[in-house]
Amino acid sequence: MGTDKRHEIDPVLASEWLPIAYAHDIADQPIQVTILEERVVLFRTDDGIKAFKDLCIHRGAELSLGKVVNNCLVCPYHGWEYNQEGKCVKIPQQPARRVIPPKAKAVVFPCMERYGLVWVKLNKEETMASTLPEYEEFDDPSFKTVYANPHIINAAAPRVVENFLDVSHLAFVHEGSLGDSDHAEIPDYKVHWKDNRYVSDVIPVYADPDGTGKWSILNYTFEILRPLLARLKKVNEETNEIFSMLFAVQPQAERKSKIFALVSRNYDLETPDQYYIDFQQLIIDQDTAVVESQRPEELPLDLQAELHLPPDRVSIAYRRWLSELGVTYGSEVKKHKQMK
Repeated sequence: MGTDKRHEIDPVLASEWLPIAYAHDIADQPIQVTILEERVVLFRTDDGIKAFKDLCIHRGAELSLGKVVNNCLVCPYHGWEYNQEGKCVKIPQQPARRVIPPKAKAVVFPCMERYGLVWVKLNKEETMASTLPEYEEFDDPSFKTVYANPHIINAAAPRVVENFLDVSHLAFVHEGSLGDSDHAEIPDYKVHWKDNRYVSDVIPVYADPDGTGKWSILNYTFEILRPLLARLKKVNEETNEIFSMLFAVQPQAERKSKIFALVSRNYDLETPDQYYIDFQQLIIDQDTAVVESQRPEELPLDLQAELHLPPDRVSIAYRRWLSELGVTYGSEVKKHKQMK
């Protein structure tokens, strides 16, 4: 018999708020998205965006092929209508006076909009991950925020997040755009547990903040917010210019991920947003080939499996935290742990 795969895969990630789409991409028609190999249908109603399992209880058709009528999701196969709570309120094939079976329901997932993103949890249980961390720049009027293009990368989500947290690769993967190989040395720093997240010390790096040619020493700070959510801040102390990014990864399959990124700045506010969107696309394109080449494909959580140096302290903290949380999806776990 079948099993509930999402809990079998990773109950930790199933309990996380995971990014699933930009809110502005959800319009009149329902769309299908995939998260942890679960097909989810998103649709907009007068009360906001809703997320259901993309499956009609009647004959298993994909509800995302249907339409939204009067805030109800209509199955494309036989026209069954599901209200915002997932209850079937109309079966066209039977008389209106006949009672609709109580089992005629869609599976509803918790769903919310925040920071212009749609977030979904596959597990309804309340956990310590039930609230999203703050991203103050989004609501700060002194900052301007743009949405980077959603980007598919054929790599495990933890690998993608760790690459974002890796300060050492800037001088080589992004040479000439963010970093300079003649200034590759990374000063010693530490990582601290603070307010339910990991935060690095300020790391001074010779860099260009955004491809505009303003080379200087920038103070980098990395934050590991959740297993698939991280943040970066770059500060030029001389000008008080701040570049900040919220980086969120959607695990579609174990080796396929979708990246969402919010890019915020408190300078060059008159520069067209498209410049920063295009620049971020350049950076993620440069990352993609390298991250997709990494072996093993899953992130090793055994710290003895790969060689680590002091500049890798953020990565080390990330791997330890995933291990402590019990994340297995997209990670390479010791065999003896899997057998327990």
